[in-house]
Amino acid sequence: MNTGIKQIPDPARETRRITWIGLGVNLFLTAVKFITGIAGSSQAVIADAFHSFSDIITDVAVLFGVRYWSAPADEDHPYGHSRIETIITAFIALALFTAGIGIGWNAISTIRNPDVVRPRLIAVIGAAFSIILKEYLYHWTVRVGKRIKSQALIANAWHHRSDAFSSIPALIAVLLASLLPGLAFIDHLGAFIVSLFIAKVSWDLIKPTLSELTDRGADQRDIERIKTIALEVEGVKEVHAIRSRRHGRGFFLDLHVLVDDDKTVRDGHEITRTVKHRLLESGPGIIDVIIHLEPFIACTRTLKR
Repeated sequence: MNTGIKQIPDPARETRRITWIGLGVNLFLTAVKFITGIAGSSQAVIADAFHSFSDIITDVAVLFGVRYWSAPADEDHPYGHSRIETIITAFIALALFTAGIGIGWNAISTIRNPDVVRPRLIAVIGAAFSIILKEYLYHWTVRVGKRIKSQALIANAWHHRSDAFSSIPALIAVLLASLLPGLAFIDHLGAFIVSLFIAKVSWDLIKPTLSELTDRGADQRDIERIKTIALEVEGVKEVHAIRSRRHGRGFFLDLHVLVDDDKTVRDGHEITRTVKHRLLESGPGIIDVIIHLEPFIACTRTLKR
């Protein structure tokens, strides 16, 4: 029966599903690149196979991590386990950065020494498969990651894309070396440019994880939104001392709410309950709220102004 209630996807289940698919694709591509690279005598394609193998490692890291970061809060971790996802995201970003440095170093160190063995066109198959499949997998994974607000999944999606981009120089290398061996150095230059892109992407991924691990709070726009939502509740006279810290997909928040000093404890409690409900419902990704209730004394406030 259709109840009219929108079904919310289970983040852990969605993460496992898309990551298992990615793992299967990476296993397939690693094997294809090794086979076609060896058969086609292409060092570029064989090196690209090792990059695909690094994707397998990050897939396994996500599958291992989701079991823990999706677990509910417990006595030892009263705020939940979302920081595990942050750590996994940082690990993927570092793996991505390492892959980029490796590709760049290999490109620079071999730019004056192109492969003496002329590759055969069969090696194109592995690189072409990688570009098509990994770009498709990137779009699919990043879409799921954004829908469930998973930093680790979005990071893994970019690792897929980096594999697709790193296959482009390998593809060009095989084509140039097969048709115009004298221009093989262009492949090395292209590989170096791609390595810079991969390093930039890895920094973009690790930067928010560093902010979270150092307890950075919400930005000013979100703070103003929080204040507006709270002040719209009937009975709230003032809001101050707003503090927040990011934790996984959202924020933990605490703030002071002022109500008329002639309100009873019960009335004040009902007002703060309403504030909390509205913040959790309409606030900028708020996980939980702690509200400190204070009396609002009109004459004192007037004198201060």
